[in-house]
Amino acid sequence: MNETEHVVTVHVKYGEVETTFKGNVNDVWVSLNRFFSESVPAFDTARKMTLTIDLAKLVDDFKDIIAIAPEGSELLISKEKLTDSEALQLYLLAAYIGYRLGKLPREAMTKKELQTKLAKNMKIVATRLGELVKQGDVVKTEEGNYRIATKAVKRIQDERVLRST
Repeated sequence: MNETEHVVTVHVKYGEVETTFKGNVNDVWVSLNRFFSESVPAFDTARKMTLTIDLAKLVDDFKDIIAIAPEGSELLISKEKLTDSEALQLYLLAAYIGYRLGKLPREAMTKKELQTKLAKNMKIVATRLGELVKQGDVVKTEEGNYRIATKAVKRIQDERVLRST
């Protein structure tokens, strides 16, 4: 193998800053990291502060609890083992996953859909949803529907992982 087969070229454009790095893999990697640490100091900080969800891990963690059916989100465990708030959050979590997997058209659910899934009267559903919104675990959309908050997805996943260890 000749030396040109190991040359890597990386072109980076960030806002008005644009540069190209060319060389062996290690040199380009070091230069690229230096570029981001010197030219874009907020990049590393923002990455550390950004709440992200690993969808594949989330699916794996909840594969025995929730499912995505053609009719929408479903629970695979008995609702009787859950509080109304826990059940609502799991339905919304299933909608969140289903939407991100491209299996559902939206991640939010209507109050009526949640009432049907929970099989409780509307007053109970409205009260629990109001509490979850106030806690910041559920977000009410502009259309008046409900979706799970990202921080609640993370918390529920962390709690699930802790319970299974």
